[in-house]
Amino acid sequence: MRLFCLVTLALCLGAMNDARASQRLTIAAAADLRFALNDILDIYRSQHPHAAIEVIYGSSGKMTTQIMNGAPYDVFFSADISFPERLHREGFAITEPRVYAIGRIVIWSKRHDASNMTLPGLVQPAIRRVAIAQPAHAPYGRRAKEALVATGLWEDIQPKLVFGENIAHAVQMVESEAADAGIIALSLALFPALASHGHYLIDDGLHHPLTQGYVITRRGRDNALAHDFTSFMMEEEARAVMQQYGFVLPVEDD
Repeated sequence: MRLFCLVTLALCLGAMNDARASQRLTIAAAADLRFALNDILDIYRSQHPHAAIEVIYGSSGKMTTQIMNGAPYDVFFSADISFPERLHREGFAITEPRVYAIGRIVIWSKRHDASNMTLPGLVQPAIRRVAIAQPAHAPYGRRAKEALVATGLWEDIQPKLVFGENIAHAVQMVESEAADAGIIALSLALFPALASHGHYLIDDGLHHPLTQGYVITRRGRDNALAHDFTSFMMEEEARAVMQQYGFVLPVEDD
């Protein structure tokens, strides 16, 4: 009888492990996380080799709409916590929105030394095109607009502006030199391939905070990987990577 119980227990545990190994996680993530989250996922996968995780990067506003229209995302990491708050308020998320980082915006250029640039400098004739993310649905674009409005430059700079679908797209415009400079995420400017070019950190008093938050969606309710990975994002290893990419981290409760 004892042997039978042990065999039954072993089979049950094996079935549980098989189920976990075959479970998949699909993450919707703001484009400013592209490099930081990729590095964090490398660490997580090394500890959970059977985890099948896919990440879709894009603008937070568009991904919010996609989730509300049934997109198969289990977790949503937004560049603006107001989007997860809306999803939770309207029943599309099963967890309370939680802050995971605060972002910063910078001026970055491949063609010019951006470390010596300021926002008024973007109006100069040598800068013909300035890339920002689309303010209508991308939080980093919205904060770029707020900073330009606060400094009285918005009207003057509008003829030069070119808009990316998200902040990563805006970076591509500057990197390809389709734009002379851009107002981009610090987290992207610090990626080693881009960090060889300087950047200018924009005063965060010129715009609302880029308070970034996440939720587990209604689809991810019973997904063990969704709950485990979001917990991992708040652990020291993941937080260290976020700091490496210039994110300001929330103070953890004791």
